[in-house]
Amino acid sequence: MHPSSFVVSLTCTYKALFSFLMGIFLSATLCAQDTAQINPILKDTEQIKSILMDTATTMPPRYPFNKKRVMTVAVGNIGGYSAAMVGLYYAWYKGYPQSKFHFFNDIKEWQQIDKTGHAYSAYAESKASMELWRWAGVSRKKRILLGGLSGAAYQTVIEVLDGFSSEWGFSWGDFTANVFGSGLFTAQEFAWNEQRIQYKWSFHRKHYSDATLNTRSDDIFGKSDPERFLKDYNGQTYWLSATLKDFFPKSKLPAWLQLSVGMGAEGMFGARGNIEKDANGNIVFNRPDITRYRQWYLAPDVDLTKIKTKKKGIKFALAVLNILKFPTPSLEYSKMGFKINWFHF
Repeated sequence: MHPSSFVVSLTCTYKALFSFLMGIFLSATLCAQDTAQINPILKDTEQIKSILMDTATTMPPRYPFNKKRVMTVAVGNIGGYSAAMVGLYYAWYKGYPQSKFHFFNDIKEWQQIDKTGHAYSAYAESKASMELWRWAGVSRKKRILLGGLSGAAYQTVIEVLDGFSSEWGFSWGDFTANVFGSGLFTAQEFAWNEQRIQYKWSFHRKHYSDATLNTRSDDIFGKSDPERFLKDYNGQTYWLSATLKDFFPKSKLPAWLQLSVGMGAEGMFGARGNIEKDANGNIVFNRPDITRYRQWYLAPDVDLTKIKTKKKGIKFALAVLNILKFPTPSLEYSKMGFKINWFHF
């Protein structure tokens, strides 16, 4: 494989893995949310609302402020992320040539699926961070700002590291996607005190009747299922799932029902085109006959966290699974026209 393709492959692997792990981390922290019910004697609607918004003056917030927890979260964020960045540097960046800080325009690569992954990662990191600050008893506005800024900041540090590597550079496209993901989270928390529109992810492994395409996929995406799960953009779909009941509270719609809009892409066997050259400039793969195109989806979804249960284990499992799009039929639109997928994951 050409060295540049190998570098791109490693970078994509890390960012996909980082996104997935942060999603798991998010799911775990969600289980720490307060499940106590509001005292039934509180009949005043505004008072109940103020308690939920952590702005009541006569009642404590959902989690009382706890200095030890604040220190735990702060040390965990700083220490854990610092260790992760040091590990990332030695694993990915140290072995490649360094340069002065510079920019790199990769907006045309991978049909922007990688940019959607950046937004998803920043969103998940922001949510996870905010839930930890909630657990520590930090006030509503502060925890939202801390959480929202964390997602964008964590991702931006990675972009800065990219900027000092001669193999790639600081990407304004990635940075914009990071800000969008964190902004989506922050805006919803300030507006609604909840996430009515949730980022989700799904994947299906691609198999081709053309043996050449399967070989090419093995070369750039990996042969094993875990490698494909992390690196194959042809098999990934990113979703924005909206909880309908939140927007239509007087309706009889079930609280778990969501409507989801997804984005994916097909025909990608290289970052910018379906051609590859070796270190000597010889063409080793060239398939201009394969169309590269973006896909849009519309599908129902399920918010698993809205399923009521008193079992903490089940609640945790549902929170973990909720980072994934629930398998349902979908309506697909692309330059190839409309298509119905009877089972989309």
